[in-house]
Amino acid sequence: MTLKEKLIITREAKWFSNLTTAIIIFYASMLGFKTLGDIEGNFSTFIYWLDNFITIYFLIEIIIKMSAEKNFMNFFKSGWNIFDFIIVAITLIPLDNSSVAAIARLLRIFRVLRLITSRPELKKIIDMLLGAIPSIIDIVILMFIIFYIYAIIGNFLFESVPSGLWKDFLVSMLTLFRILTFEDWTDVMYEGMEIYPWSWIYFVSFVIIAAFVFFNLFIAVIIGEMEKINNKDIEDEIHDDSKKIDLLLKEISQLRQEVGEIKNDSK
Repeated sequence: MTLKEKLIITREAKWFSNLTTAIIIFYASMLGFKTLGDIEGNFSTFIYWLDNFITIYFLIEIIIKMSAEKNFMNFFKSGWNIFDFIIVAITLIPLDNSSVAAIARLLRIFRVLRLITSRPELKKIIDMLLGAIPSIIDIVILMFIIFYIYAIIGNFLFESVPSGLWKDFLVSMLTLFRILTFEDWTDVMYEGMEIYPWSWIYFVSFVIIAAFVFFNLFIAVIIGEMEKINNKDIEDEIHDDSKKIDLLLKEISQLRQEVGEIKNDSK
């Protein structure tokens, strides 16, 4: 087995992915623990050496992934690989003893983002969300139209309420967002009903449209995108299986041909 084959096996190995995940989670836990109070003495030294270890590990990991490619430049054809490379490259910049040391400490936090690329399942979820962005944008635009209409109506009906929640268009939009999050929205409704007793229709209809209908639209879009990704994975597996079958049939055909030639020679 050649070195490149060993690197490919290491890159694809489950233990390698799990090891990277465990190291990132442990490092993230230490960064969070450090914020609980002033850490001095041995723990501060431990964080310093842990930071150096993480830097070296990430560097080795990225070298393994780059070396395992048949063509070096193929590594940069994947957006996730570029993402990994940028994070590793940024953390290698010696900024600790410079005037921007605070920025260097902040950049360490972004190492936690490597958790996304170390887990194929997480990458699939991010790809799903990215694929759903066009549909989500359309839903957000439609939602803004509903907000706009209800904000104008709310300002027209409830501008005189003592709380001032509908005093202008922008405040009305914020009030509608509060209703959407169900933050004491009934108090807002009862205040409006003191002016117009039938105004519950306005609030209930908004909750049904904005909270229930649009929320389910978001879920439907995400589920649809997930089904697309799953179907694509199934198609890729079928394609790979068909390739293997074609190769096997070709080998069988060649074997038959060789057997026939041996029989003819024996005669």
